Amino acid sequence: MSRVIADISMSIDGYVTGPDAGPAHGLGIGGEGIHAWVLEQPRSPIDDEVLARAFESTGAVVLGRRLFDVVDGPDGWNDDIGYGYDQDQSVAPPCFVVTHEPPEKVRLASRFRFVPGGVSEAVRLAGEAAGDKNVVVMGGANVVDQCLAAGLVDELHIHFSPLLMGAGTRLFTLAGKMALVQREVIHSPRATHVTYDVVDQ
Repeated sequence: MSRVIADISMSIDGYVTGPDAGPAHGLGIGGEGIHAWVLEQPRSPIDDEVLARAFESTGAVVLGRRLFDVVDGPDGWNDDIGYGYDQDQSVAPPCFVVTHEPPEKVRLASRFRFVPGGVSEAVRLAGEAAGDKNVVVMGGANVVDQCLAAGLVDELHIHFSPLLMGAGTRLFTLAGKMALVQREVIHSPRATHVTYDVVDQ
């Protein structure tokens, strides 16, 4: 059965990017360490398995316009790199972008659909496209936060990187109080991967 999963990497002090995140610095200045479990090579076999398992179970992806501007930019995704980072992009899932205004030009047009109706509409459309696989809300922080606040998320996957950023983009500013059940914890040298069921929103 399809589930809605919010999946994001975060420093242990709560930041998902470094400062000044944007098209020029997609992960923010110095934010690469938050995603070291994916980006640094050779990748740990544990992290490889976490990434591959998530990719295989994803039927559609929801992301925000700011993140889209990064991944569709000149230094963003390409034929080899995309959702799931270096997984097989020929079978990558469709991505639904929450935006008030679709862009005039899209470099990787076949990968994206634009949804002006907000996060609920994007999750609904992604669910239709996902079939029996999961809908993954990959970011940025505001879209994940909006989906949590709207009660759209079944599971929260956080990949805690062992560093303190001190500044950047925080994750939880909208969601408010909710109960989570910790279901799985996987440790690797570069991250602690935690899966929570969202049970009370």
